[in-house]
Amino acid sequence: MYWNREAECMSRERLQELQLKRLRETVERVYNYVPHYRRAFQDIGIEPEDIRSLDDLQKLPFTNKQDFRDTYPFGLFAVAKNEIVRFHSSSGTTGKPTVVGYTKGDVATWAELMARSLVCAGATRNSVVQNAYGYGLFTGGLGVHYGAELLGAAVIPISGGNTKRQVMIMKDLGTDILTCTPSYALYIAEVMAEMGLSPADFNLKAGIFGAEPWSENMRQQIEEKLQINALDIYGLSEIIGPGVAMECCEKDGLHVFEDHFIAEVIDPATGEVLPYGETGELVLTTITKEALPVIRYRTRDLTKLNPELCLCGRTHVRISKITGRTDDMIIVRGVNVFPTQVESVLLEIGETEPHYQLIVTREGSLDMLEIQVEVSEAMFSDEVKRLEELEHKIHDKINSILGVSAKIRLVEPKTIPRSEGKARRVIDKRQI
Repeated sequence: MYWNREAECMSRERLQELQLKRLRETVERVYNYVPHYRRAFQDIGIEPEDIRSLDDLQKLPFTNKQDFRDTYPFGLFAVAKNEIVRFHSSSGTTGKPTVVGYTKGDVATWAELMARSLVCAGATRNSVVQNAYGYGLFTGGLGVHYGAELLGAAVIPISGGNTKRQVMIMKDLGTDILTCTPSYALYIAEVMAEMGLSPADFNLKAGIFGAEPWSENMRQQIEEKLQINALDIYGLSEIIGPGVAMECCEKDGLHVFEDHFIAEVIDPATGEVLPYGETGELVLTTITKEALPVIRYRTRDLTKLNPELCLCGRTHVRISKITGRTDDMIIVRGVNVFPTQVESVLLEIGETEPHYQLIVTREGSLDMLEIQVEVSEAMFSDEVKRLEELEHKIHDKINSILGVSAKIRLVEPKTIPRSEGKARRVIDKRQI
């Protein structure tokens, strides 16, 4: 099932012709209307006429988050301020926020991409979409909302929080599509159980989960606890918001909507473009954005590209699930550690709850990693020897898989703070 079969199943040859046409138009626009890009192009001796093939994209300079901050608030916009109909902003914790703008055409494009994404999950005009992403300056909530309305589905704009009410409304209104962060989906499942409800009491069929990296093991947990199809969505505010890429029901990578975006994967250290199948940093170029076209944006997200035809029939290149970020990984005694790696180990062992935190400290010159993991009521009340055996089991598995020794601390149920947005997985107490 497709929202836009012609676009989503376009032949590779035709798709690449369209990409080149739109890329050349975008490059010319940013050169003429965005001083930042004109200077960046001139600094390396590039003019729009030099872009004659898709391979020439590699000649263009990268854009990064600092460029948004340096040109705050409107310096990267390619249209007059009176053409902007919507502003959003990132929730960055350092420096100035990233401000993004949308024309009326951009909002329509965004709605189109989110309609495609919802249909990938099996949504139809008869669906009831419970949108538990945050509304406001965060792009998640309104992106899903507009896509669902374009599809013709009924939207419940509930946003995050008040989880017991979420569960009640989900049951009473017959929600069949849930959209939120994966960690919040697990929390909803937990609250359902506390309220004495089971998946059989609901009409849920699928969930679209994003805004934070999550593992295959977490997918299995969500699907088991909610009895739904759990699918991954990818996006970021600098590019458009959610709807840059979406997983279909084959669950074999996320389709990048290539008629609107060009994806590359680079070596994060050298900037060299990597071939299909190699893991590196995802770089995205927008080719239809009007207000804020972006050239070769370094997302910091780690993934790989798969160009093979998906069994669903969509022809667009796929990215693998994001395994982490080059800038949110922690380095412990020279070892790169991503929370999703720890999560995979914990869920594979399967004797703990799917709630954990990584606490990093420094004793003298030595980094120390403590992993706090919740256990069930039954396990916590079990004999000390069994708890110690589980701690050793997790320690040995983490050491074997990640190559780092960590202190494992099993904690009481509901000790780890719950999140109604992005889960805070890492607490770094080092003074670096």
